[in-house]
Amino acid sequence: MIANGRIEAHSPSFCFAGGGTGGHLYPALAVAEAIRRRRPDARFTFFGSNRSIDSRILGQVKGETVCQVLDPLSLRPWRWPRIYSRFRSAKELCREHFIVDRPAMVVGTGGLASVPAVLAAAEAGVATAILNPDAVPGRANRYLASKVDAVFAQWDVTRKFLSRLNVIVCGCPVRPEFRPPDSAGGFVAVGCEMPHFDSEARQSREINPFGLDQTRRTVLITGASQGARTINDAVVSIADRIAGLHNWQILHLTGEQDYARVRRRYAEIGASAVVIAYTDQMAAALADADVVISRAGASTLAELTAIGRPSILLPYPYHRDQHQLANARCLADAGAATIVRDSVDADKTGPALWAALEPLLSDDRRRATMARSAASIGRPDAAESIADRLLQMSGRMNATGHGEALKATCSATR
Repeated sequence: MIANGRIEAHSPSFCFAGGGTGGHLYPALAVAEAIRRRRPDARFTFFGSNRSIDSRILGQVKGETVCQVLDPLSLRPWRWPRIYSRFRSAKELCREHFIVDRPAMVVGTGGLASVPAVLAAAEAGVATAILNPDAVPGRANRYLASKVDAVFAQWDVTRKFLSRLNVIVCGCPVRPEFRPPDSAGGFVAVGCEMPHFDSEARQSREINPFGLDQTRRTVLITGASQGARTINDAVVSIADRIAGLHNWQILHLTGEQDYARVRRRYAEIGASAVVIAYTDQMAAALADADVVISRAGASTLAELTAIGRPSILLPYPYHRDQHQLANARCLADAGAATIVRDSVDADKTGPALWAALEPLLSDDRRRATMARSAASIGRPDAAESIADRLLQMSGRMNATGHGEALKATCSATR
């Protein structure tokens, strides 16, 4: 019902803001799903970016989507007027939306696309929070951390970068399909003695969406939702060595740009390989994997630890703050992963990758140990935990104001 230009509804409205990468979108969807399970009447709005991945992912969700047209930050002064103009327009768009339909909570999920909505909400007195799955907070989250009511972090190390009482360490939200079931089927449940690498367990799966040979073990290569060219190049440079191991096969998620080239190379050497540009069935891909070669994005690591998979991580080499390297160290320090430096030169990265991969492929016990280590630090219930806290915060803030709600939420985490 609309009264005086505002939507009057008993069902709570939750807004998530962020986009540009799967890592900024999938955690939001996981939390939204968890809230919906608790409050089936809840309504959701997703403030995303104008990048194509946003429309691809958010186009499949139940809820309203709002596209914010934003320019990336730049050190070139002549670009600043348009950057600022578009930012102001996005913030005004969010403010107008909140006037018509005042949300119970606004949650930033990272990146520039999270900033306009969170700022507009904070200025309007709406409860706010941000998800911070990276070990080292990005620029947007560093800016917003002091302005929101709660920061939900994946790793304890984040506290030293955001030394405030509102940092709650509870993991990175993953979608329900990444939560390990009680039975086998390829998943590793937290606390289990051995991961299910055997062929019998593989053959028992009812679904094999990638057409893999279930009698072989699988190396999964992924550059996250948009692919990673330097990883693709490094793997292609050693593909003939992997292909020479007849009990192994490759599942390679390349991204759109490298799909044809990588697929052609595998065909030339006769490798047992399934090449896919993109999949929204990442949980199934990880369930089929015995070893994962990947970037070290925060969401990817949350998924690896939720299911429990040994990995070789090649952190993104172009970030000045090397935040993916900090993410990777969280797994490496726990014995769950090996870090290989991405030299951006396949002739250098390829041999380094093979030196880390070859002993892992031949050592079942080592893979099992790494898998158990990964599962031991996983927090597959992060979305549920965050959903509970958001519902508590939104209820308390509506009833008692920001200060009391924040005090109660933080006290509950000690």
